[in-house]
Amino acid sequence: MAARAGRVITAAGWILAWFLPLLAAAIAGVLIVGVRLLPDRAPPAPQLFSYGVIRVGIDASYPPFAVSEEGQLSGLEIDLGLALGERIGLPVSFTNMGYDGLYDSLLADQVDIVISQLIVNPLRMGDVKYTRAYYDAGLVLISPPDTPIQTMEALPDRSLAYEFGSLADQEMRRWSRRIARFEAQPYELPGHALDAVRLGDAEAALVDSTSARLYLRQRPEWEPTMSFATHTPYAIAVRLDRPDIWRVIDSHLANMLADGTIAALIDRWL
Repeated sequence: MAARAGRVITAAGWILAWFLPLLAAAIAGVLIVGVRLLPDRAPPAPQLFSYGVIRVGIDASYPPFAVSEEGQLSGLEIDLGLALGERIGLPVSFTNMGYDGLYDSLLADQVDIVISQLIVNPLRMGDVKYTRAYYDAGLVLISPPDTPIQTMEALPDRSLAYEFGSLADQEMRRWSRRIARFEAQPYELPGHALDAVRLGDAEAALVDSTSARLYLRQRPEWEPTMSFATHTPYAIAVRLDRPDIWRVIDSHLANMLADGTIAALIDRWL
């Protein structure tokens, strides 16, 4: 019996001796394939931004996003660019120019990224890649907190204030063809439309979110209901042939959205 047991053990050992190297080789192969399937890491920041600085194109004529006063730049997008530079670990250089020249400066390698209220433009996607949105400038419905109107479908038999000739005017006309009749109340300015709701002359107002935020900032005692009716995301543009730069910018932007940094910047300026 002892001899037989010894033969069994010896056979088992031979099988293990033959099988284990194959298993190890298979595992090693899987690991190698797994490593190759991992996305490439972006090069270090100094290699991505070869000038040693993050060059940002901006049109500083749209407060509170960006404005130039006595040679000093300030605004939400200026702070956003500086925050990105701090996280990446490089200084930031802003190039102030007209809006029409922003994309050309990016494609001519005069700037690395553009942060200037850019709306994602499908016609530009052959040359640039956009990050995720950092701000939504869409239209919002503003209504009293005790009688909220949160969707356009709730407008029939109600009154809606808006700025005449604006995007809100266009949206109002589009909805007037889709739902039952409601009272349209045009005003000269979005602030006047919001006044109408605050003073009880209209049951809701349709204005862009930036105008609404600035208005409410000046009247913190008034706390109406605000609901988005449309969405207009602002994103950062990077050259399409610079995917590593896009990956770094978009990743940091995602973290800033998650940890409340972007929300704090919006609250500071709007």
